[in-house]
Amino acid sequence: VCTHRVRSCSSIRFIKSKYVCVFDKSALKFSHQQRLFRTSAASHGQIVQFKLSDIGEGITEVTVKEWYIKEGDSVSQFDSICEVQSDKASVTITSRYDGIIRKLHYSLDEIAYVGKPLVDIEIDASKAVAAAEDVVEAPPMSHEEHTHQEIKGHKTLATPAVRRLAMENNIKLSEIVGTGKDNRILKEDILNYLAKQTGAILPPSPKAEIIPPLPKSESVPAPAKDKARKIPVPVSRPIVFSGKDKTEPITGFHKAMVKTMNAALKIPHFGYCDEVDLTQLVQLREELKPIAQIRGVKLSFMPFFIKAASLGLLQYPILNASLDENCQNVTYKASHNIGVAMDTEQGLIVPNVKNVQVCSVFEIASELNRLQSLGSAGQLGTSDLTGGTFTLSNVGTIGGTYTKPVILPPEVAIGALGKIQVLPRFNGKGEVFKARIMNVSWSADHRIIDGATMARFSNLWKSYLENPASMLLDLK
Repeated sequence: VCTHRVRSCSSIRFIKSKYVCVFDKSALKFSHQQRLFRTSAASHGQIVQFKLSDIGEGITEVTVKEWYIKEGDSVSQFDSICEVQSDKASVTITSRYDGIIRKLHYSLDEIAYVGKPLVDIEIDASKAVAAAEDVVEAPPMSHEEHTHQEIKGHKTLATPAVRRLAMENNIKLSEIVGTGKDNRILKEDILNYLAKQTGAILPPSPKAEIIPPLPKSESVPAPAKDKARKIPVPVSRPIVFSGKDKTEPITGFHKAMVKTMNAALKIPHFGYCDEVDLTQLVQLREELKPIAQIRGVKLSFMPFFIKAASLGLLQYPILNASLDENCQNVTYKASHNIGVAMDTEQGLIVPNVKNVQVCSVFEIASELNRLQSLGSAGQLGTSDLTGGTFTLSNVGTIGGTYTKPVILPPEVAIGALGKIQVLPRFNGKGEVFKARIMNVSWSADHRIIDGATMARFSNLWKSYLENPASMLLDLK
């Protein structure tokens, strides 16, 4: 069989032959089909429904908080599609396919359900069959397997602002190596990547998202600012009296609070209260505060409270344990993942600082800065909000002295800190002096923790804070 030339296009238009040729149709069909033929479907593409996959933690529904794309936009794999919020955390959903967005199935603040279509994507017809099989016929994924947010073993962690910056510069996040915690991609990583592409020279970026220190001229009026905060100010929002009752569904973090508190009602709480003299700690913090500020970290009292609690947990590990549902086994946690209750616009959230037992006070302060900034923006991830083993609630930043904190299952203890007050106290010579007093309220699971253990732990924690220099002897 001899042919001089075969021209390929949407159909075979002509074959120039030098000789009279006889060829086998079946051979042409199987050996040259991909080169000689193109189906008409290729010019139109195929619509694939991109479904919301299981994001773990038993979550079945989420609220759509923000769309990063609109109908008609082109997307690639790993590009951000939207941000959703469950009753545990905010999650950014990324695309599994390259294609064009044809339909958004939900509006903002609507409830999206796991397993239901999220968007319709028009993909290349050459990839349509494989993609359709991937969506429809793939078996359900377990928690250990990948979801559409963890493709090919790469989990992309970045805030929406960083993702938007990457989209504006046509950068795939999968090509960026994150330098933040848990390989989180920071703004500096995007800028450094752009610099390599354009040849620009940027100054070296710090390890974490660090706020530069304020000039001394701006840091002077801080005391006056603190005085103003002591005066309660009503919320400046218009008040409308409609005269009608309003019913709203419980969603988001409020829904998580309902579940947690229902479980907490099964725990017999034991309460213990005391007061702590923080006079020496206040002086120490004032000395270290400008040093930490130069290093880009805001130093509050909370890192000292957290580290002192971790040192106490080393002596009383029963407080860093969990009890199974049948109350037959106690698990002593190796890591001190100490949660910090935060009041945000989304409600009460409790992110935790991981592995406090091996962290310095400065490292704890840096991590707290990160959690607080993400909490204020509503961008805390599931990893930040899960895995806690012990909790401290600093309700004193709002007001109050004593409270009755509620244990967060499966934890077995929690502490609530009151506000720091200037009160008169007596020294060893019987002389009155001005002391900085803070009240603390503990709650413990009385099924496995007795009052004496709680009191001894509180006394040890108190001694570390009243004599902060003594913490140096036990710091790791």
